[in-house]
Amino acid sequence: MRKQFAKTLLELGQDERLIVLIGDISHFLLKDFAERYPQRFYNLGMAEQAMMSLAAGLAINGLVPVVHSIAPFITERCYEQIKDDLCYQNIGVNIVSVGSAFDYAALGCTHHCYDDLAILRALPNMQIIYPAAPHEFDILFRETYANGLPTYFRLPQKVHGLKTNPKFGEVEFLRKGKDITIAVSGPQLKNVLAVAEDLAKEKIDCEVIYFTTIKPVSADSQNLISQSLMKTKKFVSVEEHSVIGGLGDEVARIGGEIPFVHKRIGIGDKFLTNYGTYEEHCQANNLTKEGIIKTVYEIKSGNNF
Repeated sequence: MRKQFAKTLLELGQDERLIVLIGDISHFLLKDFAERYPQRFYNLGMAEQAMMSLAAGLAINGLVPVVHSIAPFITERCYEQIKDDLCYQNIGVNIVSVGSAFDYAALGCTHHCYDDLAILRALPNMQIIYPAAPHEFDILFRETYANGLPTYFRLPQKVHGLKTNPKFGEVEFLRKGKDITIAVSGPQLKNVLAVAEDLAKEKIDCEVIYFTTIKPVSADSQNLISQSLMKTKKFVSVEEHSVIGGLGDEVARIGGEIPFVHKRIGIGDKFLTNYGTYEEHCQANNLTKEGIIKTVYEIKSGNNF
């Protein structure tokens, strides 16, 4: 994902409004951009709050800033600046993070970030894009980077490696079904589609809805999601994020008064205090094929607690 980020920036560098600010990361990957456009590349070090306010000032003066750092430092640490300097003023700054959820698995709480989507979703005017394949980032960044609105791009370490056709603000129905709706974002798409294939052999027909845009979700997509929930009456959300304030909450909000039962697979109301690899954190939080299948069977059997 970082390589595609660097490639896309380099290609868009012909846009003289584009200016890149980094928080002391990705030096090597962005070397070509820095050498070709030295007047539009700045490393501000570990000063993310100042970097965000600087980006706001640059945008007010007609530039298109891209601010890049590690997720907890560029969202949690900068929340006040994002709220006051970007969203309140409705200023077009692109925030591109790496290291969300537990991508920096062994580095612990300081480098984990599984609430970024929740806290940013709450801010008016904020757009949130969660690509999980290089082509998704390339398409969605080109579509939105200069639209004049604050936009957060969450780049995961893992990719799903599947062919998708992302469009800003729209969801993709990657599998039609009648028994249960599965809403998924990020790299977990690969697990979810594999689960849907396995469950089809057991006569359980899953409808899979994939989100690359977390906010906003278009009215047309919201209608399609509501129709799916009315049809299946059951849904499971799967995301590498807290179950509080993430994708599951968004689908439940869209569902409104529709009677349905649901379960959310993600990180519970807890800190991840056990150290381990990315895969081990997935295992501990049911973000595996086995965990998803188990949850589907629970909701099918009426065991919703």
